Amino acid sequence: MRTAQPTVDLPQGSLRGRRDGDVVAFRGIRYATAARFAPPGAPPSWEGVRDAVAPGPISPQLPARVRVVTGPSSDDDAVQDEDCLRVDVRAPASALTDGVPRPVLIWLHGGAYVIGSASTSWYDTSRLVAEGDVVTVSVGYRLGVLGWLAAPGVSDGNLGLLDVLAALRWVKHHVAAFGGDPAQVTVMGQSAGAHAIACLLTVPEARPLFRRAILQSGQLGLGLSSPQRAARIAGYVTEGLDGADPATAGVDVLLAAQRHAMVRAAGPGGLDSSPAFAPVDGVAPLAPGTTWARAATAGHDLLVGSTADEAETFMAISPALRRLRGLPLLGRVAGVGSAVATRRVFGAPALRLADTAARARTRVFSYRFDWRAPASGLGACHCIELPFVFGARAAWEDAPMLRGADWDADVEPLGAVVRAAWLRFVRAGDPSTDALPWPPHRPGRGPTTVLAGNGHTRP
Repeated sequence: MRTAQPTVDLPQGSLRGRRDGDVVAFRGIRYATAARFAPPGAPPSWEGVRDAVAPGPISPQLPARVRVVTGPSSDDDAVQDEDCLRVDVRAPASALTDGVPRPVLIWLHGGAYVIGSASTSWYDTSRLVAEGDVVTVSVGYRLGVLGWLAAPGVSDGNLGLLDVLAALRWVKHHVAAFGGDPAQVTVMGQSAGAHAIACLLTVPEARPLFRRAILQSGQLGLGLSSPQRAARIAGYVTEGLDGADPATAGVDVLLAAQRHAMVRAAGPGGLDSSPAFAPVDGVAPLAPGTTWARAATAGHDLLVGSTADEAETFMAISPALRRLRGLPLLGRVAGVGSAVATRRVFGAPALRLADTAARARTRVFSYRFDWRAPASGLGACHCIELPFVFGARAAWEDAPMLRGADWDADVEPLGAVVRAAWLRFVRAGDPSTDALPWPPHRPGRGPTTVLAGNGHTRP
């Protein structure tokens, strides 16, 4: 049964959300405002009750190539606007009235820092809320040239990271109105979202804003962008602008310049798939010489892992690499390259982070996601765990990476195990459940849990 009109009162004004069964949602809430290439500032106040029943605009972005792996998303038809610093909050309906603070789960989407949003149907947190009795906050931040360009006199860089930091502060001061406990905050991210969390774990002012972190498939092996690389990317953007002023150019012009920069950064044949736009070392809020060891020793409970065949996604979205895969001899070489990239960019760095955290006596748990759809040809590729974590059947069921799998027989059983583990970590800092005993990470031993098929796991 669907009912409407749940309301909350914030210092800036009142919000009206929407109830769907036992879950209430408040969408498109502005957590900050920012002029182009400027740091985020406090959102304005309003009078009366404002509707928060529809997604807010998403950061301007180019079409996503990842749909050949994940299928289309609701972002394809979403409104894009620079005024995109919005969050979606979901909570148990009872959390608004019973006075019992719930743990808070903040979600940071991935997308190589150039695509994605907080509001896409892929990342609907309703099942996490209902199954875990938690409050969730999904964060949108600036992407691509608008969020990560570092060019003297134009943009300092790392604006997207400052956006996320502003969102964490917003949660600290406002989540209690939705029934959340600001002292029990877990930040969860995948891909670029996980990479951003690793960055924030190194930032002293960010660390007190959350207690736990879940890092799924972060590209930690790529580290941070150097000032030299950032300057090179900025030069490519300038080429693409062809004399246009970035401060006043239309968004379409900026995105065209972004596309030019990404093509140039990818090099001959487009073989370099590392993000052109990314956090830059030494640019606020990151200190010079930032290392993942600083993140691992921050003292936060950690759940960190990767998938067994991460790089298969990047093979699939690159036309040049797809052509190589189709050739008899070179196809085998490309397969070896995919395995090496998976290990160097994702698997080994995740384990090094876990090793360092464990040696520092941090409570840390590690995993590898091994489930493979029978007919996708993509293996346990980058993004494969997302349908299991969110359980959003309508958004994921037809994804090419799930081809040949039956949702009820294959996805749902393992998904129930995964969500229960993730939610127990959010609540207690330990993912162990009756269905999945999960030992803490031990340095040098590899992942402590391997998530495989049909609801089964193996160590």
